[in-house]
Amino acid sequence: MPKEDYVPTLFSLFRQYGYDGTTLSKISAATGLGKASLYHHFPGGKEDMVASVLDHSDCWLQANVLHLLAGEGSPQARLQKMCEHIHELYAGGTQPCLTAILAMGTGRDLFHDKVKGLLESWIGAIANVLVESGFDKDLAIKRGQDALISIQGALIVAQNLDNASLFQRTIQQLPQVLLHPEEGSEHKQ
Repeated sequence: MPKEDYVPTLFSLFRQYGYDGTTLSKISAATGLGKASLYHHFPGGKEDMVASVLDHSDCWLQANVLHLLAGEGSPQARLQKMCEHIHELYAGGTQPCLTAILAMGTGRDLFHDKVKGLLESWIGAIANVLVESGFDKDLAIKRGQDALISIQGALIVAQNLDNASLFQRTIQQLPQVLLHPEEGSEHKQ
């Protein structure tokens, strides 16, 4: 099998255990590959595996979020569809965020720039939709940042309280929150 076939399994492992906690033994058991075969597919070892997982995540983000936000339809509809895809990605708030897990331990130093780029792209795409809706660019960027803070914060709180409905509520309300004009804001009506 080509190495791309193993990326979804690696995604799940790194999302669950992080960079430091995902051992070659766990990878071997989950993929059915011995260490020699793992190094054949991923000559750089775990670092190469995570790079492949992050490339896979980048492709997912491009197809399911960035392309969607830049596409056609009302801003409300595009933001709603983004939230539906995010809901699926995190299994309704029951699965952790890969980028959050990689931000801890050794993974932060190794993958910081790639993760930062993914998040900045997402913030920018949300901001572009808000600018299109009439928001001032600075406020739109702030709201894009706030959107990711809301998503990630809700995910962490929901998982730690064993209450996925907290994440689901946040995701459901997010499009309206993003598009709602603040009193005295720079939003142009």
